[in-house]
This record gives sequence, structure tokens and C-alpha cells, in this order.
Amino acid sequence: MSQLEDLLAGWIPRQRWFAGKGTPIEKVMVEAEHPVVTGEPGLRLLVVEVGQQGSTSRYQVLLGVRRAGHLRDELAHATIGVCELPGDSSTWAVYDAAHDPELTTSLLEGIADERGADGIRFRRMPGAPIRTGQRSIVLTGEQSNTSLVYGEDYVLKTFRRLWPGRNPDLELTAALAGSPFVARPHGWIETDLPSDRPGDGSSVPTTLALLQDYLRSATDGWVLAATSVRDLYDTPDLPPGDAGGDFAGEAERLGSATAAVHRALSRELPTDVLTPDMLGDLAAGMRHRLESATAEIPELSRYAPALRAAYDAFAAVAEPLPVQRIHGDYHLGQVVRTDAGWVLLDFEGEPAVPVRDRRRPSSPLRDVAGMLRSFDYAAHYQLIGSASEETLAPAARAWARHNRDAFCAGYAAAGGVDPEKHQAVLRAFEYDKAVYEVMYEARNRPSWLRIPLDSIAELTR
Repeated sequence: MSQLEDLLAGWIPRQRWFAGKGTPIEKVMVEAEHPVVTGEPGLRLLVVEVGQQGSTSRYQVLLGVRRAGHLRDELAHATIGVCELPGDSSTWAVYDAAHDPELTTSLLEGIADERGADGIRFRRMPGAPIRTGQRSIVLTGEQSNTSLVYGEDYVLKTFRRLWPGRNPDLELTAALAGSPFVARPHGWIETDLPSDRPGDGSSVPTTLALLQDYLRSATDGWVLAATSVRDLYDTPDLPPGDAGGDFAGEAERLGSATAAVHRALSRELPTDVLTPDMLGDLAAGMRHRLESATAEIPELSRYAPALRAAYDAFAAVAEPLPVQRIHGDYHLGQVVRTDAGWVLLDFEGEPAVPVRDRRRPSSPLRDVAGMLRSFDYAAHYQLIGSASEETLAPAARAWARHNRDAFCAGYAAAGGVDPEKHQAVLRAFEYDKAVYEVMYEARNRPSWLRIPLDSIAELTR
């Protein structure tokens, strides 16, 4: 490995967006290097291959380059290291340029001017105005990507883990352009990567970043729901609808917004219908996840018969199941409340799944199930470790039921698939999501494991 690759091998595993934590790194290789800003300081867009246990993943690194000793103090936290670069005997300080507004202005300008050189292409949406000359700051708290906010106008989401193909976030947001329920897209950055389809030696356009409106007045849906739950905890003897901060009205409006987005996606993008054999295959995948989860988390085994029965009922659904493009990773953290109403964000789906799989049509009830699971989490997570957990647990369950019902009512009233009339499908998707949550919490947040386990217990009574 080069000196730069050695530094990246030590730096990448420490980043929040790195998906391979806990597994030894066998190799790091810079697959592609695209100069964006030449000279000093310089900006290079790197596609980096990381090998672990015989498999390879790709990551995007915005590499800042300054002469050793010239790195400003405010960029010290972004330092990757000091090294010689290939073809240059000088010593350079290299760092994560996402934190350097002197360099990231070039990304906004590139999209505005639709530049294209050195293997990357900057694209602007037709008719989309872009005001340049704005400095960026990095949004904190993200897990999978890195977003840069330019002034009060734009947010540029840079996708850290790269899969060949057009990212669903760009594809679906473009299809929904003009909808009041999504942040307006303005442009994107792309490159070409080798296809990951077996036997396909071609290269495919691959999304590196997406530029959208920055919703500066927005409030995160998870925060709003958590505030409502805290208000109920102050008066736990009252029904959720009578307590201060009742969230049901917002949940119903969120259901309506979700249905509007699903209807728009079904108009703009291809749809399909699943045959009974396809339903059987989906149910088999659910059973397989359940088996894996019960082998890893024995506490789940007591609920396995009820879960299997739900999957069997799903496989036995007689009527054809319409499928379409959906959000794919839908929960309260993926929606924001603005002055004008609810807006849906982050249509990329699960970043750990290949793009070609995320683009497959699915039932919109999968998104509904994801949001219902999120209501359960919002109701219960604040009780973890609380001395009042036993006292407040009934209120938490009541809050979840109250808002789940309101969301489903809003969804059905706005023209979505009526969850009440398709309980076998919705139940299977919700159970499958809860089983996934059990595995996730056991591996990452053991203290939260009781949330999905308690939910499964409640759902399977």
C-alpha cells in the first residue's frame, strides 16, 4: 500500500459512516482519484476499496491536501495524517475536506455550472436555480453519510458507502420533484463504477452526492414524537388524546403525506404485482431471518410460533399484491415537520444493501410497517433505565396504539392501501421489521433489546 492508503486504513475504521466496524481490514486501495481543486489547498475525490473477510466495499473520501505544517487549527480534528503522495516527494497533510469550506464551495459551483472532467460529472436539475458563493458546514449526528449545509439554502448529501448505480435518493426525489412532501432537488454529482452484476463487465453511472433544499425551519419527527411522549408521562392516568401535547393530529397528517408520496411514486415509476409464488419467496425470507434471530437471541424463541403463523398467513394471501417504489427505510427520523406540513427525507433505503436491490418494487405497506415500529420505539425508549418504567409502561403502550391508529387512518383516508383491510400483509412486514430490530439491538444496543421484544410480545397476544 502507498503511504496514503496506510493512513486511510487507520482512519476509515474510526469514522461513523464506516459499515465494517469490528471486522479486521485486510486491504485498502485507492481505486480512483478525481481532482476537483488543483494546487494548494487541493481537493481530490477518492473512491477507496476496503477489503474485509474476502469481501470488498467502496467508500467515498473527500481528500483535502495542504503542505505539511500549513493545516489550519480549525481543521485539526479532520486530520487523516501526513504523507508523501504518489508521484510527489513533498510531504503533505491530508484531511477530510468535508470540513473545509474553502474547498467545498467548489462542489456547489460545479453543480451550478454543470462541470464535467477527470471522471466525475456535476449535474443540475433542469430549471433549478443555484446560488453560489456560500460557505458550508457539516451537519452532525449522521450515521451513514455526510451532509454539507450551504448558508440557509442547500444541503449536499455525500454518500459515503458507494454501490454501483443511481442512488434511490436521487431517483425517487427527482420523480417527486414539485411535490410539497419532499425537499426540492437541485442537482447531483456522479462518476462511473464497474457494475456489480455477475458477468457484467460494463461501468454504470453512480451517484456520489445529492443537492436539495435545506429545510431550515424543520423539526425532526422523532423529536416531536418524543416530546409528546414526555408530556404524557407527566399525566400518565389520562388517555393520550386528553393529555397535553397529543401527537395524533400530526400522526394522521403524516399518514396522509405518506399516502400522497406513495401515490405519486406509483404514477411516476413502474409498478408490478406479486404472484403467489413471489409471496411465498418473501415469506421464506422472513422465516429465514426469524431462524437466524432465534439462534442468536434465545429470548425470541417463545414468540417464534406466532411469528411463523403470521408469515404463513402472508404466504397464503390469495389476492395479488401490488408493489411499487417505496421509501424503504421509513421511520420518524426520516420525516420533518415544516411550517407547511410534513416532508419526507432520505429515500436511499438501507445503505448496507446494494443499490440494485434497493430499487426493487415492494408493497407500500412495508413503509407503513416501518413507521408503526417507529411509534413503538418513540413510546418506550425514554423508559429504559427509568425507575418509573413499570408505572409508565401502560401509558407508553397507549400512546403507541393511539398514534399508530391515527397514522393508519390518515394513510387510508388519503388514498393509501387501507391497512385495516390488509392486516395479513401489514402484520408480516411489521413482525419482520421487529425481528430485524431484535438482531440489531442485540448486536449494537443491548440495553434497548427489550423494546422490540416487548413490542413482539404485545403484538402477538
